[in-house]
Amino acid sequence: MRVTIADVAREAGVSKTTVSRVINTKGEVDGSTAARVREVIAQLGYVPSSGAVGLARGNSRTVGMLVPSLAWPWMGEVLQGVVDTVEAAGYGLLLFTISRGAESVEHFIGRVSARAFDGLLVVEPENTMDKITELHRKGLPVVLIDDRGHHPEFPSVVTTNREGGASAARHLLAAGRTRPLVITGPLHFGCTRERTAGFRDHQPDAIVVTGDFTEALGRRAVEELIASGTAFDSVFAHNDISAAGALRALRAAGRSVPDDVAVVGFDDIPMAEHTEPPLTTVRQPTRRMGEMAARILLGHLGGVAAPAEPVVLPTELVVRASAP
Repeated sequence: MRVTIADVAREAGVSKTTVSRVINTKGEVDGSTAARVREVIAQLGYVPSSGAVGLARGNSRTVGMLVPSLAWPWMGEVLQGVVDTVEAAGYGLLLFTISRGAESVEHFIGRVSARAFDGLLVVEPENTMDKITELHRKGLPVVLIDDRGHHPEFPSVVTTNREGGASAARHLLAAGRTRPLVITGPLHFGCTRERTAGFRDHQPDAIVVTGDFTEALGRRAVEELIASGTAFDSVFAHNDISAAGALRALRAAGRSVPDDVAVVGFDDIPMAEHTEPPLTTVRQPTRRMGEMAARILLGHLGGVAAPAEPVVLPTELVVRASAP
């Protein structure tokens, strides 16, 4: 149930006009009264709707963006797409990460309560969707980028993860590779499930090892398979970092790439062109995803209804020397 300005006024024992003055920093309000109103706002989790704030004091002309970490290799491209779009529209950007866990979440919630931005772009950090959903229901416009958990209540921009996995499988199959190793991402990610399903649509007998998108686990998966004596002729890693770990393990074991084992990654981060050999990979349109999500959010802030269905941008197989 959405908390209203009337709820805040009633709990604080003041008029709605007083609450509005505190929220919008307009008009004289006694210091102790203002402090009590802010305390009640925090307790109730009141978030003014973007429309109400705009009417009261004008929009902040700022967009918020919440991401798990800037260390993710493709995050820079997503962020650049967002920045290019919001700046062209005369908006600023506030960036939040969850690098300090609960402390970061509380800082972010405080900035929402302070109305520091008009709407929010989200690359879903773990264990935050309950909070984001609550804020959205209280009036905060939200657009998801790469909806890894599938949340149909939010507008979102996604890519064709299943088709991306399928394209990798078809490419390897066309090259005669019929004993593939698949190194996945974390299983609770929607993209992991979709990439695996797409690959298995064409190569149902693939050996699947659960990974975590790290170089270390990509390397370890290949090392353990070689040590077990299991035959495999190709690797499909769910991101380029894991694929780089697989390349390292194959090189250390004396396996030739691509003669003995072909390797395909996912993402097409800048590093992919510079591995040894250069990496065949499934390209995500990461910059375009950032641009499109920002356009949807800015349009919504301007009164344009957000699309009811996810906006889907296609992946593309990029063929290089690791799997020609």
